[in-house]
Amino acid sequence: MTHRDPPVIHTTAEAHEESALPCARVVHTNADAPPTPECLPLPPGIAAEPVEAKSPAQWAYERLVLYIQNFESQLNADEEIALGLTGGEAGVLQIEGIGYFAPDILTFYGRDEGGARTQLIQHVSQLNVMLVAIPKAEEEEAPRRIGFHLARGLSGEDDQQA
Repeated sequence: MTHRDPPVIHTTAEAHEESALPCARVVHTNADAPPTPECLPLPPGIAAEPVEAKSPAQWAYERLVLYIQNFESQLNADEEIALGLTGGEAGVLQIEGIGYFAPDILTFYGRDEGGARTQLIQHVSQLNVMLVAIPKAEEEEAPRRIGFHLARGLSGEDDQQA
């Protein structure tokens, strides 16, 4: 005869709450590492819609916004965020906008190292993003923080939906 643990019984509220929580984990080698999106609660604008109801593009976009905002919160005043492109000699894209086209496309808008307008269109299955801190443009008084603009979009502010 084998030993079996008794089944875990959840209330409807507990089951609903557990289904809304994403599965995420992070381990850092530095005990003083700042909190990262994997260990922070989801903002209400993201948590309001169940993950199962989101397209892969929307869910990837929302999590990317959290990573960008977290990365930017750790930048110095003379730095801005850029996107390091992988594969070939693509270089770096200074992020000016990010969007998604459900169910599976993400788009990054910005400028390359030479200042040329750039757009990267990426399938979610190919998503591979490296966030890079670059010096802010000299003519800018304050560094741009796109993560905070994107977060406002998640809560319905600054939203430009088609």
